[in-house]
Amino acid sequence: MGAIRAAAADGLITFLWVFCVSTVRAGTSLVTAALQIQGVAFSLFVTTTLIFALVFVFGLITAAIGGASFNPTATAAFYAAGLGSDNLLSMALRFPAQAAGAVAGALAIMEIMPPQYKRMLGGPSLKVDLHTGAVAEGALTFIITLAVLWIIIRGPRSPVVKTWMIAVSTVAMVVAGAGYTGPAMNPANAFGWAYINNRHNTWEQFYVYWICPFIGAIVAGWFFRIIFPQRAEKAKKA
Repeated sequence: MGAIRAAAADGLITFLWVFCVSTVRAGTSLVTAALQIQGVAFSLFVTTTLIFALVFVFGLITAAIGGASFNPTATAAFYAAGLGSDNLLSMALRFPAQAAGAVAGALAIMEIMPPQYKRMLGGPSLKVDLHTGAVAEGALTFIITLAVLWIIIRGPRSPVVKTWMIAVSTVAMVVAGAGYTGPAMNPANAFGWAYINNRHNTWEQFYVYWICPFIGAIVAGWFFRIIFPQRAEKAKKA
């Protein structure tokens, strides 16, 4: 896939991802209300199931269009791990496309979501001081990136099991980071909602939701490459 085509695919898939994943909170509320089952554990199970369904469907979509990403840190991590065919030029085109797609997705869901559920929309927000939030976002991105790399490259062969493990890992990190940064672990998603709230050009957005997640993802990619050098090289050649 050429760099321009990859950027266009990224913009489209990021638009769809932000649009769809923003409905998970409302979807969880609807399911728990319909089944009349309360409790944090059940809510987390419903949320995890919805994330699983989204990740599985988006995996099929990205495979059908020849590969695309809705998270800039994932692209950077695979590059750092020696996987994939990206280079600095292609990433320089893909990252802005992902950010633009996220803005479009956030704008679209804000327009379409019924009024009674709009309060459930919104992106990550800093709940601690700047440096604590930056460290938290970087650490969470490192953990989830390393987990996803292991699941995809070294994990079980079943795509269903892989997807469920990714969903569980994602929800676990979201719960762990809820009191710190939201969290985002995805600079494009964070930028989309920051744009809606006119916070996209702040140092907080750049430092907490871009710089530190990229550092965490790249370090995770390097770490994975050191631990599994042969597997990384085989995947790259394949």
